[in-house]
Amino acid sequence: MTSSTPDPGSPARRPLLTRRNLLAATGLTAAGVSAGPLLGWSTAQAAASPDCPPGTTAPVPPAAKGPAIPASGYLVEEIADRVYWLTDGLYQMIFVTTAEGVVAVDAPPTIGKNILRAIATVTNSRVTHAIYSHHHADHTGAMILYRGARFYAHMQVADLLRQTNDPNRPLPDVTFDRHLTVHAGEDVLELAYHGPNHSPGNIFINLPAQRVLMLVDVVFPGWVPFAYLAESQNIPGWLEAPAQALRYPFDTYIGGHLTRLGTRDDVLIQQEYVAELRAQAASAIATFNPASVYQSVDPTNPWAIFRAYLDGVASQAASAVIPHWVDRLGGADVYTLPNAYQLVESLRIDYGQLGPFGIHP
Repeated sequence: MTSSTPDPGSPARRPLLTRRNLLAATGLTAAGVSAGPLLGWSTAQAAASPDCPPGTTAPVPPAAKGPAIPASGYLVEEIADRVYWLTDGLYQMIFVTTAEGVVAVDAPPTIGKNILRAIATVTNSRVTHAIYSHHHADHTGAMILYRGARFYAHMQVADLLRQTNDPNRPLPDVTFDRHLTVHAGEDVLELAYHGPNHSPGNIFINLPAQRVLMLVDVVFPGWVPFAYLAESQNIPGWLEAPAQALRYPFDTYIGGHLTRLGTRDDVLIQQEYVAELRAQAASAIATFNPASVYQSVDPTNPWAIFRAYLDGVASQAASAVIPHWVDRLGGADVYTLPNAYQLVESLRIDYGQLGPFGIHP
């Protein structure tokens, strides 16, 4: 999960936006006023909340909050038989203690050498098997810590790692196309690729005996997805991935982020959020008036016109969705706008919902 694309702005604001002024682009803030009025709060109510200083963000809903991170900077918990969850409150990974050694899935660099410290608190064994969920460095940029282990990855991940040539992400020893079963002692990890979603080679890691499923950057338990639908490269595949996950008989879901573990209900809740956002994005494409953008941009600049149109459609969709979700999922007021933007673009260029840019009569 990385972010390099500038956030979309409001039709009335032409400067490129940063995350600091993203809320202003949605119409949620103006002149330093908080998002409260649009969300049904009075200004006094919003200002009175210690979790919601004026002009910043809505309070984090209880469902988004996870366990406290100890002073060590990491939390490690056994979540199923010999399966451990490791988090710093932002990134997550798992490891399994087996008769053959430790099987580690991912190595987020923000956790870094705390990974080895955490493993040492539960076993004297070293990491003998290391699995890439996908190639992105924010989840796997410390895989070098597993030097001497046998590395596993999807074949497309291997190709991408060769291209980037990052010394902190060793090339895999074992690759596969669709399915691979990793045996370590009596433990089994089923690796599967169901097609592109967040990124090429992003895989499902299933531990059938422990009923644990790991799928990174697709579902964000308790939170809306990161910006632009988690910066995903194949939006139709990303939209389908939660349904694919639900075909597994898991009880515990590891999403790679943020504050807590997930459940089957978390997958269903994100499907509900995305479905509503998709419906509103489609409605905005159909109903937004393109003529309105000429009031705020240079009419001789086609890029400015088109950007103002897309930003306006995304803002219309986001404004309809945020009030329904701000109390249910963390960050609904922060990332619904860029998520709406990404859905608008996918509906246009992937699904052919072109609005006023359809086939010319």
